[in-house]
Amino acid sequence: MAKLENLDKIVNLSKTRGFVFQGSEIYGGMGNTWDYGPIGVELKNNIKKAWWKRFVQESDNSFGVDAAILMNSRVWEASGHTASFSDPKMDCKNCKTRHRADNLIEEYNKKHDIEMPVDSMSKEEMYNYIVEHQIKCPNCGKCDFTEIKNFNLMFSTKRGVTDDNQDVIYLRPETAQGEFVNFLNVQRTTRAKVPFGIAQIGKAFRNEITPGNFIFRTIEFEQMEHQFFCKPEDSEKFYNEYKQKAWDFAVSVGLNPEHIRFKDHDKLAHYAKAACDIQYLFPMGWSELNGIHNRSTWDLSRHQEFSGKSMQYLDPITNEKYIPNVVEYSIGCDRLVLAVLCEAYDEETLEDGETRIVMHFAPHIAPYKVAILPLQKNLSEKAKEIYKQIQKRFMATYDDAGSIGKRYRRQDEIGTPYCVTIDFDTLENGTVTVRDRDTMKQDTIKIEELANYLQQKLDA
Repeated sequence: MAKLENLDKIVNLSKTRGFVFQGSEIYGGMGNTWDYGPIGVELKNNIKKAWWKRFVQESDNSFGVDAAILMNSRVWEASGHTASFSDPKMDCKNCKTRHRADNLIEEYNKKHDIEMPVDSMSKEEMYNYIVEHQIKCPNCGKCDFTEIKNFNLMFSTKRGVTDDNQDVIYLRPETAQGEFVNFLNVQRTTRAKVPFGIAQIGKAFRNEITPGNFIFRTIEFEQMEHQFFCKPEDSEKFYNEYKQKAWDFAVSVGLNPEHIRFKDHDKLAHYAKAACDIQYLFPMGWSELNGIHNRSTWDLSRHQEFSGKSMQYLDPITNEKYIPNVVEYSIGCDRLVLAVLCEAYDEETLEDGETRIVMHFAPHIAPYKVAILPLQKNLSEKAKEIYKQIQKRFMATYDDAGSIGKRYRRQDEIGTPYCVTIDFDTLENGTVTVRDRDTMKQDTIKIEELANYLQQKLDA
């Protein structure tokens, strides 16, 4: 299948078929916010379930948490976010729009095939580069910017009973700190021995002003993160293992290995031993899907310093005390949903010249596994009886509106792997017809064999 040239078809399909809607749409929307519809929420939940199964259920010595979104402000002082979590932004003097300077340079360099790491440039260097190369405002086309300033990405709110007695707190900009501050609690209650991991899926918030390429960059998003605590001398080994685990998971949810790649960071944080991203070939180009980081002992050491609580681990065999190293794997759930949508989308020309749109989702993440379709409405009673039986085992949908061909196309467009047609043979012989989404081939199955037939197909 051909790669998409832009996101327009995905955005349109998402709206018409119920994957993703514009946030607050009836009020004109709100920038960089999106609501998942009936089909999209099933897809997203299935991706989260698949991730949790892979990194918690099937992983030895791995445990989950669900930490609070609002945390003690000292957490963000310890993590460094309060002091340095900001973007280099500049305003266009002509149209008054605000832009990230590094993004302007990166887009310019992409268009002109210039290989140059932007993350190592200072504010002054970025400003001079923009002026020298006459990089224009994406909104009005002028090159007339203010100097670059750092803008804090954290959303702040206040907690307190009265207006004159309120403390500033933040909506978390990442979920990772919830795993770090619960290191002692998890280790104590599970009696876990290093190495072990803590996983979390949860919302995070960043005050982004840059247009987000649909759900790629939003101000409210969901992260799937796994922090692995190990001996410092073992960190390189586990870092490489998690690179492979992250790659394997991306492939398992349907991403073509030719459309993903590792990209080592050009510049490491002062505490990091190693860091890389897995990038996906989105329609707008190669962009970050997830990150794997060898964060050394930085995180637990900082929380020990700021909280006054010892974060040392006591090895029960050697009696050695040490602060564990952290290997982090973090993936944006919304970005992964977008990658899966882009990868699954296909337009096929059939033998009769008709074009069908089909979403080739991996069956285990498809929103619906099966659709029950009565050939005619006077078969609805039997069809609904079968539907009630099937939905006890599988996420299923029922559709009796329009011709059977149109209903097949609707199911193709939301990626349903199997359609079960109830016809007059169902009443006479107790059989149904099962249609495969990808091949469009059909099998005739006894009603009593249907559930096991579907289970075998989905398991395969």
